[in-house]
Amino acid sequence: MNMTFRWYGRNNDTVNLENIQQIPDVKGIVWALHHKPAGDVWEKEEIQSELEYIQSFGFHGEVVESVNVHESIKLGNEERDFYIENYKQTIRNLGEFGVKVICYNFMPIFDWTRTELYKELPDGSTALFYEKLKVDNLDPQELIDTVAAASDLTLPGWEPEKLARIKELFEAYKEIGESDLWRNLGYFLHEILPVAEEAGIKMAIHPDDPPWSIFGLPRIMTGRESLEKLLAISDSPSNGITFCTGSLGANPANDMVKLAAEFAGRSPFAHIRNVKIYENGDFIETSHLTSDGSINIKGVVKELSDIQYEGYVRPDHGRHIWDEKCRPGYGLYDRALGIMYLHGLWDAYQSEKRGNSNVSNS
Repeated sequence: MNMTFRWYGRNNDTVNLENIQQIPDVKGIVWALHHKPAGDVWEKEEIQSELEYIQSFGFHGEVVESVNVHESIKLGNEERDFYIENYKQTIRNLGEFGVKVICYNFMPIFDWTRTELYKELPDGSTALFYEKLKVDNLDPQELIDTVAAASDLTLPGWEPEKLARIKELFEAYKEIGESDLWRNLGYFLHEILPVAEEAGIKMAIHPDDPPWSIFGLPRIMTGRESLEKLLAISDSPSNGITFCTGSLGANPANDMVKLAAEFAGRSPFAHIRNVKIYENGDFIETSHLTSDGSINIKGVVKELSDIQYEGYVRPDHGRHIWDEKCRPGYGLYDRALGIMYLHGLWDAYQSEKRGNSNVSNS
């Protein structure tokens, strides 16, 4: 298990690399060029500068999250080939500097969606919250305004240049259903996977968050059947999954332990976090502790331990605790606690496999 920590860069994060150095056994930084609009080529000089800075603190930068996919590719319109060629060049450039995994998603318009970014939990901490009824009855512009007002930092998936075109994009997606989106994803993958193989990079698609349709937009990466369908598009070793327990796990029909057993081997990258799901379809993000949420984090880590998982892992969204002022979901303290919980589970399961009688089963 190669533990990593997501970081938004020198000028766009409240957490710095000196902070992350103090979390035990974090080997790598998950990074991106967040100032680059979707569709632009990531130039070698920019990549080199960011990686050299990350490496100067003793971290590797082998995972990029994300190289965003331009909406023209998802829509399959006449501009897609231009943006696919740009994407290929970015893959080549990243491979030249030792990047091993690119996380991406294929969600139309919106990336992750929440209705409240600082919902208070019973312990006084706050966390990202999704209220199903509100989303079902909300105008998309209201959601955009809510998110934009909640943070001074740019939020990936909610880039201003994309949101400025919101009406135009909704109009374009009126003609796009799930089968169209699958077809466009297949076209994209058949184009880029040979380039990724040559570059030594695994492409790892992130599940939809949440894993169901919102605002009438198609969503296709939602559960077991879709993961199987994604892998059936191509048997390329570069065609993989970002195994995200929080995104898939927001749907209680997705048994994350069973999915880990089935798909961890095709997941070069894993996001491990917990959510508490309510009967009405709402959910809130909790600490990583298994008993705090609805996802069996202990069981997921055991499955990873059983196969001696060597992929990259990071704690995902954390709570905002101890009065920390930070990017929604991406503070230092709760993600550091999450890492130590994951380390503890991993160490216990590994010791158990070695027959170490000094490790408690509690």
